[in-house]
Amino acid sequence: MNGARILLGVGGGIAAYKAAALTSTLVQRGALVDVMMTQGAQRFVGPLTFASLTARPVHTSLWEAPERIAHIRLVREAQVIVIAPATANLIAKLAHGIADDLLTTAVLAARIPVIVAPAMNAAMYEHPATTENLATLRARGYEIVEPEHGFLAERENGIGRLASEERLLDALERVLRRSQSWKGRTVAITAGPSREAFDPIRFVSNASTGTTGIALAREAAARGANVTLLLGPTLLDPPAGVRTFRFTTAQELRELALTHALGADVTIASAAVADYRPAARADAKLKKHDDFDARFVRTPDVLAELGERKGKTLLIGFAAETDDHETHARQKLRDKHLDAIVVNDVRGERGFGIGANTWTVLLGAHERRELGTALKAELAARLLDAIEPLMTCS
Repeated sequence: MNGARILLGVGGGIAAYKAAALTSTLVQRGALVDVMMTQGAQRFVGPLTFASLTARPVHTSLWEAPERIAHIRLVREAQVIVIAPATANLIAKLAHGIADDLLTTAVLAARIPVIVAPAMNAAMYEHPATTENLATLRARGYEIVEPEHGFLAERENGIGRLASEERLLDALERVLRRSQSWKGRTVAITAGPSREAFDPIRFVSNASTGTTGIALAREAAARGANVTLLLGPTLLDPPAGVRTFRFTTAQELRELALTHALGADVTIASAAVADYRPAARADAKLKKHDDFDARFVRTPDVLAELGERKGKTLLIGFAAETDDHETHARQKLRDKHLDAIVVNDVRGERGFGIGANTWTVLLGAHERRELGTALKAELAARLLDAIEPLMTCS
């Protein structure tokens, strides 16, 4: 913690007084802490308290020094943002991208890890709106430090007490370690589907949304890596601060991959590339007929070519299977000269989209690691944890 740059956001709940104690501990451990307070927080604790503890100005308004653009400057100087306590209202704003004060504007501008520690009445915490908002933040890679059960300000007992200082410090130390663990590494990630056209509006593709690769890119960037994302057609936005190149066809992906993936320290190939394309593409929309016959030819096997030419690059593949999952995945692991492969079951399109998934990592001839079932942001973190020892040995 010594020398860490921390931006502490204090929301407007009774637990705001506990943020003062947290600030004192962080300062004693050598951290440099900048504090942002919402208007509600100032009704519970005065800015002078935090200024006295940090020996630094406390920031409460977008307009206190507009020429310094505090919401940008402070997040660029910090290594991590901690929001404690985070009220239901503040969590809702973060989930929906509402930036109507200094703190929410700063978080929206952040390209650093964000830790959110909810604190509120049990009924508010358990409300479906709050549950969905927290799930949205988790999917974006935010670290959520769950509240605890106990005596609440309303003289009720239930879940909603701000997490203990010990748990908050553990989360901070974990995130700070993680944010430096891939520093200086170059990472290339392929994501999303490819499309192979029949005519100007029809194509062969699949149900991939790019969620997995985007989550992996966001997680690798949060760990300090220099990330390049090769992203197929999707409605999802790439992570902020990640260099992104778009492709549509397998051939376009091949050209990008040979430029950006070869020579990277780590390449993770999560794109769902069409194996076949129509042999011919019509220049105009094909009109409806009783029967339609089409001949297909193979698309470039991008992953196999990367495997043949990878050199010292750590190459991780994905196997989306509907049957004999591990058998097919191990064959792909061998044939394409991969260092590891992630297996997921896509029967009924269950592995696609933003929902939870179940991953298993296969390494070598027999080793396997179960990553469990979780949202893809969490699975991305587990996967990078699993391959990190391979990276340090390469």
